[in-house]
Amino acid sequence: MEQFTYDERGATDRPFPESLEGGWPAGYTVMVESHDIGTEDPSAGFLALAEGILAWGLHRRAGLSMTSDAERAAPGVEVVSGFGVGPARIKAPCQVIWSRAPRLDGTGRAVPGQRSGFGYGTLPGHPVRGEEGFYAELTADNRVRFICSAYSVPANVVYRLAAPVTRLTQGYVLSRYMKAARELAGEA
Repeated sequence: MEQFTYDERGATDRPFPESLEGGWPAGYTVMVESHDIGTEDPSAGFLALAEGILAWGLHRRAGLSMTSDAERAAPGVEVVSGFGVGPARIKAPCQVIWSRAPRLDGTGRAVPGQRSGFGYGTLPGHPVRGEEGFYAELTADNRVRFICSAYSVPANVVYRLAAPVTRLTQGYVLSRYMKAARELAGEA
């Protein structure tokens, strides 16, 4: 296993109904984005979104290349995402810290009031130091929500100087995650 590039691990591991507001490690830039997704069948939409997140489909649909030593996110799994084209491709190595599969009732439907997804932390070579979490949520009142959280700082002085470009890139990728989440959940 690689060495993580930061010490404050696990803060993205927040099962339902734990709040994603506050409680983040000090000294990091924090980002939490939450978006409701309208689906005709919330259970099916939640399960499809959760599967897409856990099997790297969210990232691939968002336009990232994903190389991993496993087909699904699970603690200890390493993954390298890539963004860009050719020699301008930025590689971002990470290791999964936690993952959570959907809970089902006796009929195979998703139990309302849960989050499924995973969080991964940065490894050497990543442009930032920190952690990111991806969540499919089925609220207690049966609404589907996609949430992405991150806390990070630039990995070195080069990325610190490029922070404005990095923030624009992060915003673009987040918008692509949202589009992918809506597609995966089958937004009505």
